[in-house]
Amino acid sequence: MNLKKIAGEKAVEHIEAGMVVGLGTGSTAYYAIKKIGDEVKEGLEVTCIATSKATEVIAKECGIQSSSLAEHPDIDVTIDGADEVDPNLNLIKGMGGALVREKIIASASRKVVIVADPSKIVNVLGTRSPLPVEVIPFGVNFCQKQLQKFGCKVEIRKKNNEPFVSDNGNYVVDCFFKKILAPKKLQREINCIPGVVDNGLFLNMADEVIIGTKNGIKKLVR
Repeated sequence: MNLKKIAGEKAVEHIEAGMVVGLGTGSTAYYAIKKIGDEVKEGLEVTCIATSKATEVIAKECGIQSSSLAEHPDIDVTIDGADEVDPNLNLIKGMGGALVREKIIASASRKVVIVADPSKIVNVLGTRSPLPVEVIPFGVNFCQKQLQKFGCKVEIRKKNNEPFVSDNGNYVVDCFFKKILAPKKLQREINCIPGVVDNGLFLNMADEVIIGTKNGIKKLVR
């Protein structure tokens, strides 16, 4: 049973004709995009805004019309995945490398629907996934040293033995915490570091989380 597929396809029920839809990045959001593509082929008319170049490619392959925030600054609903979800629907996102664009799209959305499998549900943020932080390349070493002061292990993300480069041309630093007990404070302090673009804490942004389980769909609603 593909739990990610169950969750991703269920989320598409939020979409209605004429909507502007934000398309997330990642393995669970992928199934939502595929399902939207199927409905577009059946006549559904929507305009979608992708959170990454990879998602834009998938959307195009599925025959989904893509646009931009410049043309559609107000998004009706965004469907995206998460790396962690806590009981208050706070999230860690960004293991797909698109956290900054994902946060922009989420902030521009009237409703944010997160799709996940049970492995992403945690009691406390930081216990399962590292916290990604996007930084400009010029400041990566400085930012790395500053981030270490929060008591976490810090690694510059690599791809093919070279620093991973985001769609924005930046690097991603992964911060490994045992747990994040004060996420609001941490988010504020990380974003005050010169050279940091943003971090993967998505606090008070998700309106609904759809979890695919072996016993069917489970929903968490703010």
